[in-house]
Amino acid sequence: MQDSSSPAAEAASSLDDLLLAVGRRRDRAAFAALFERVAPRLKAFLRRQGCDAGQAEELVQEVMLVVWRRAELFDPARATATTWIFTVARNRRLDALRRESRPEIDPGDPMLVPDPVEWADHRLETAQSAGRLRAALDDLPPEQADLVRLAYFEDKPHTTIAAERGLPLGTVKSRVRLALERLRKVLREPS
Repeated sequence: MQDSSSPAAEAASSLDDLLLAVGRRRDRAAFAALFERVAPRLKAFLRRQGCDAGQAEELVQEVMLVVWRRAELFDPARATATTWIFTVARNRRLDALRRESRPEIDPGDPMLVPDPVEWADHRLETAQSAGRLRAALDDLPPEQADLVRLAYFEDKPHTTIAAERGLPLGTVKSRVRLALERLRKVLREPS
């Protein structure tokens, strides 16, 4: 059993006194002394709980802010100042872990933004245009249609197409150009 005049009892008592002074009188000097004595111990505690140095420092600041704001709730009959402050630290650490495991949703995230609503008349017009394009491609000479499909639907460079088809590069380019001119002419005509 500890004597009330022992160094440990005096240290606990003085922390209690400092916290009471903060709670009752908003004593800034008492808060500064409390911060100086408790903050290093809080940081060490949080580091043992798995926080990195930066996170531990941030949590110490949050804890001491809570201590400043809620010091009037401290009751020395229920717990020591150290127990009360370290309970606040433990709770803040748990809150931080919860935030890490369930990150906040960013409403501006492009993955969460719905696709714009496409009007029915626009969908119909797009479908009709696609149908006209397919029909125009089917009307091209087979070799030109093949080169257009390779260049624009399979996104192959003209040099690759020339190598695959065994044609000179200039021939591939001129046939693709001819095919595109035919497609433009057919697609410009009113349906």
